[in-house]
Amino acid sequence: MLTSMEIDTARNEAISMLAAAGIELTSEEKSGMEVADFGLGNLRASGLQIVVYVNTSRCCAKELVMSPRQTCPQHIHPPVGSDPGKEETFRCRWGEVYLYVPGEPSSVPACAPPTGHESYYTVWHEIKLTPGQQYTILPGTPHWFQSGDRGAIVSEFSTTSRDEFDIFEDPGIIRVPVN
Repeated sequence: MLTSMEIDTARNEAISMLAAAGIELTSEEKSGMEVADFGLGNLRASGLQIVVYVNTSRCCAKELVMSPRQTCPQHIHPPVGSDPGKEETFRCRWGEVYLYVPGEPSSVPACAPPTGHESYYTVWHEIKLTPGQQYTILPGTPHWFQSGDRGAIVSEFSTTSRDEFDIFEDPGIIRVPVN
């Protein structure tokens, strides 16, 4: 579990990255930013800083802020009731992000999973996104992503987000912490 100091530090770093990229936040967005370590206790290796602009029954828009080489672990967005699962488009705003999905594996991937968790990363088709580039992930598609050496800011546009239903390959992950 992250300490309040770790959360504040990560949040402040993310706010600074967003400001440097020309992305302004309201005070409510700053204070409401989620700092997610997926219950793994190593935010620098596995985590995200997330600003949710809107999440309705039809659509969602977020900023995903990633420290250098930070990884969002492999997961899928499964069907929830009659909904087929979240469809999401990632658009790189700053830095670079490497997205891994099913397909022809990269012969020399630019990224490596966090140490000790390698067996939970099974898709290796690499898509590199730089500012202005985007990629859409369909529901039920296994995927993971990692920022480059400077970090990354990625805008996510999707159907309704239900993070609590995401299925992670790593059974040790807790997507929504229990306080």
